[in-house]
Amino acid sequence: MPGSRTGTAAVDVDARAILKRAARRLFAERGFRNVTVRDIAAAAGQRNHGAVGYYFATKEALAREILIDGARVIEARRRRLLEDFDARASPPTMRELIGAIIMPSAELAADDGDDAPYFSRFLLDLSSNHPAMIMEALEGRWNIGYQRCLQLLRPLMPQLTAPERNRRFVFMNAFHGAILAQRETLLADRSRGHPIWQSPTTLEDIVETTTAMLSAPRPAK
Repeated sequence: MPGSRTGTAAVDVDARAILKRAARRLFAERGFRNVTVRDIAAAAGQRNHGAVGYYFATKEALAREILIDGARVIEARRRRLLEDFDARASPPTMRELIGAIIMPSAELAADDGDDAPYFSRFLLDLSSNHPAMIMEALEGRWNIGYQRCLQLLRPLMPQLTAPERNRRFVFMNAFHGAILAQRETLLADRSRGHPIWQSPTTLEDIVETTTAMLSAPRPAK
């Protein structure tokens, strides 16, 4: 019956969402390599341990979908910021461009639908241990806004050579990945307060620190 097929489809959508939410939390807390499909099914309340295989085929495909879900939201936010910059008479400052890189990722937790955020920790684990998975998932499609930010930043760093600018960008990514993951971990800890990370100015300070990193003079020889 059509109604039953519709009902089944809705159940499938719900099951996929629950599995993704459970997997994202486990990947963030334990690392992708240390989580099994049985762990994910159990955390999602699925009695059938083959649920991940049924809905996603493999653990890798599930992680890829979680990554693309987050990257899609980040990319959309970042492009809106860039469109706002383009609509102005004055070009964006270095600080504004760095904010466009950091804020869409840092604020992703608001869309997670979880009691605690997990995406930054999940992304840090993949970046550190499975970088090829990220490159394959993004396919040059979900980081266009990020690449545009780098393009606009380069002329604002005239004190550096091209290799030095690229090196600073690598440092920036490592700094952002680690500090946003640490912030996420501590904000998820409800056992005590974390005034540094709960401060409304913390993200702005991260932006300021990164601005100082990119605008610093060339290393002494």
